[in-house]
Amino acid sequence: MELKNNIFRLNGKLQHYQWGGFDYIPRLLGMDNIKQQPFAEYWLGAHVNAPAVLENGETLHHFIQQHPEVLGKEVQQQFGRLPYLLKILDVKDMLSIQVHPSKSSAEKEFVKENASGTALDAANRNYKDDNHKPELMFALGEFWLLHGFSHPSKLIDSISLVTEFGFMIPVFKEKSYKGLYELLMTMEQQRVNEILQPLLNRIVPLYRENRLSKEGPDFWAARASLTYDMPGKIDRGIFSIYLFNILHLHKGDAIFQDAGVLHAYLEGQNVEIMANSDNVLRGGLTPKHVDVPELMKHVLFEPTIPQLIKGIKVDGAETKFPTPAPDFELSCIQLAEKQSYHTQAHSIDIFILLNGSILVTSNDKTLELGQGNAFTAIAGADIALLANTNAELYRASVPFHH
Repeated sequence: MELKNNIFRLNGKLQHYQWGGFDYIPRLLGMDNIKQQPFAEYWLGAHVNAPAVLENGETLHHFIQQHPEVLGKEVQQQFGRLPYLLKILDVKDMLSIQVHPSKSSAEKEFVKENASGTALDAANRNYKDDNHKPELMFALGEFWLLHGFSHPSKLIDSISLVTEFGFMIPVFKEKSYKGLYELLMTMEQQRVNEILQPLLNRIVPLYRENRLSKEGPDFWAARASLTYDMPGKIDRGIFSIYLFNILHLHKGDAIFQDAGVLHAYLEGQNVEIMANSDNVLRGGLTPKHVDVPELMKHVLFEPTIPQLIKGIKVDGAETKFPTPAPDFELSCIQLAEKQSYHTQAHSIDIFILLNGSILVTSNDKTLELGQGNAFTAIAGADIALLANTNAELYRASVPFHH
């Protein structure tokens, strides 16, 4: 592909994980879901496992390998690859409770796991790559998630309301978060069943009758039981729901999750941006591999005070959502009909249009984009956007320091 062009249409990769919804992503992309399969994630990036594809059929991963200069000098030197991955998520069923490793841990453990001979695609593989995975999510509507351990007094209030959880209070007072979490995660399955079954006998009927509020842990515990329990095996992830912050985000709210913070998405749609990694260690609410000793190595055993990120207006049309991560930055561009906007790419930037229709011009090339369409711009591109109708775009980039 000649590099006289600075902008290219981009098609992402779909992930049909079982927790995904059936309508949102197909509707966004103008597709029929004839097979009625779940559409969980739409990936726009250069991750080697599912790279997006340029208009000529070349993957973004291969394109960057062939033309590393498109990353721009700063990103090329610092990262040597596209450092982020942009996704659209539709969460219908709760995701696994999970934590991501730090950069130094990921590098060390990836090498170690390779040396042990575990295949990269093995079901019991913990580390898929050598990178950390801090992530930012932006809610596209009502969105619910679990986000880190709650404040000590709140945690004690939460477990005090469940008769069967009385044993946890002295453990927490003596051994804090780590001692309590370790006890729950390593407890014999039979004991887990004995503690949780009476609770579920009370709350599942209430859930089925729509008598529980999403603000409280009982709602999500009942849903988790109906989603993940197997005969003779109640999912121990249900304990965590009572120990974590339950957050309710509204459209436009964003939140950052760094290495070590346990979290789980519960329900809703979002735009997510993260470091270019697929490293996930799980702590329950999943049929997938759970490696407790490995998980415990990475968890931050301290309370998380949730901090919603309010966007910073760059100018009239673009709002940025800054985080401490050097790998990525997300912004939202909102244009009224006939409004134009000029911007520049300092590395590979990826844009996806969630609403409306726009013309994008750089050099002599113009793309017409509608809902669900995406494009990428290379370092140095001057980009002119012109909205045919009211338009809402999300932009992934690497933070640029002048």
